Amino acid sequence: MSTPKNPENQPPQGPGKQFFVPSPGRTPSEPAKAAPPQRPSNTPPAKVPQKDAQPNRKSPAPNRKSPASNRRSGGLKWLLLIPLLLLIVILGLLYKAHSAYSNIERVDLADVLDPVTGPSTNYLLVGSDSREAFDPEGSSGVTGRRSDTIIVLRTTPSGSSMMSIPRDLWVKIASTNKQGRINGAYNDGPANLVRTVQQNLQIPINHYMEVGFGSFAGLVDAIGGVTIEFPNPAHDDRSGLVVDAAGPVTLNGTQALAYARSRHYSETINGKEVTEPTADLGRQQRQQQFLRTALKEVGATRNPFTLLNVADSMSSELIIDSGLSFGQAVGFVRKLGSSDPVTVVLPTEGVRKGKAAVLVLSEPEAQVVLQDFR
Repeated sequence: MSTPKNPENQPPQGPGKQFFVPSPGRTPSEPAKAAPPQRPSNTPPAKVPQKDAQPNRKSPAPNRKSPASNRRSGGLKWLLLIPLLLLIVILGLLYKAHSAYSNIERVDLADVLDPVTGPSTNYLLVGSDSREAFDPEGSSGVTGRRSDTIIVLRTTPSGSSMMSIPRDLWVKIASTNKQGRINGAYNDGPANLVRTVQQNLQIPINHYMEVGFGSFAGLVDAIGGVTIEFPNPAHDDRSGLVVDAAGPVTLNGTQALAYARSRHYSETINGKEVTEPTADLGRQQRQQQFLRTALKEVGATRNPFTLLNVADSMSSELIIDSGLSFGQAVGFVRKLGSSDPVTVVLPTEGVRKGKAAVLVLSEPEAQVVLQDFR
């Protein structure tokens, strides 16, 4: 037996020669494909790229605003829209107000009225006793057109004052140079009434306003009534005034007119009916109180729709001089709203002229009062 060779002296043996045995159904020329690696069951399958798919480019993120940014953007839009809407509303109200002002009847008194030369202005306010709108059937027995109320209103930078001229004041009528009641001067028109006031009282008249009874009713109803303080229950069967309780009473248009033109004013005092003895003088005081309260409430209101209702209600029976502009009319109302006109009594005394009971100026007291209007 031969001795086996020392393995340490033998060269290392390489791996044994391997032979490829094809599987059934595969030709020897096809190379064997490696089996795909097994993946864990929880690993999602890899996406297979499509043949015509575009390269995988990252699309830009949509430009979406945050909810807070959207709210800020919406708020800015409203901030821009609100002033525009307010401007449209204001322009619309001004247009309606100017339209109502344009419908007011005007009378040309440029040759009669005194020009405004300083900060003070005298307005001649006339309450017409025409009942065409208020009493179209003439059931009250008053027909025609007459100046039932004559008031001089003076506005100054420091305040306003209101002086009533008695309708029975005995004066020289400008158009005829004859003596008569100042109420009769209106029969020849507003220009004659203005001249008569200027010549007899020696005071300037800068503007003229005339209001009919129907407009007074509409004005009062437009502002929601006028509140008058009654010391006692009062009534006047001829004017239609009925006040059942003392204290502040809000009068509607019809009752306010009945109060303002009452010449047979009666009060119930301690259960007894007492008729006011001053007649026309007491009526003047009630007219001043009524006008002062009504005009003050109109001037104090800031509701543009109320002002439009006032303008519409008064335009049908309001007459102004052609020199009174829209801006001056608005300023006149605003000035009354910011002040409480002082009531001034023109001193007079009763006398008889023939068979007529009239009033004349009480001198020299009357001149002291008139000086404040000159």
